[in-house]
Amino acid sequence: MARDPGAGSDGDRASPNKQLVHRLVDDAINARRFEVLDGLATSRLAPKLRTAFEQFRTAFPDWHQEIVELVEEGHTVVARFRCTGTQATEWQGLAATGRAMDVDEVSFIRITDGRISGIWGLEDTWTRIRQLVGDDVTVGELGSLS
Repeated sequence: MARDPGAGSDGDRASPNKQLVHRLVDDAINARRFEVLDGLATSRLAPKLRTAFEQFRTAFPDWHQEIVELVEEGHTVVARFRCTGTQATEWQGLAATGRAMDVDEVSFIRITDGRISGIWGLEDTWTRIRQLVGDDVTVGELGSLS
């Protein structure tokens, strides 16, 4: 597997597949330009991503994704993200709290013919919900070892 040691800063030197993930994060998610998904993802996946991203952005208007690490194997890029945001509206049955969350996420992003064709994600929802309800929980407390 090829590891991307400077995942957050080497978009110009990264492989085309990693550059696609950088564009997903920088151009679509963080810039709030969900229309670019039509050029980044397959025609089947783009509308699903747009709906999911718009719903999440509504609940967390200051939502930000940071690429921590990218690893590429064949047609798959594994991305480790740091996800932050402040809850402004209801999200997954949890009433708006006005509290911030800061969690780790990992996604396996499948690339087909230069477009994102599938995403399988693993998110630290336990930590996210604990932070949103006001528990004193820090990112990675239970989920990672260093």
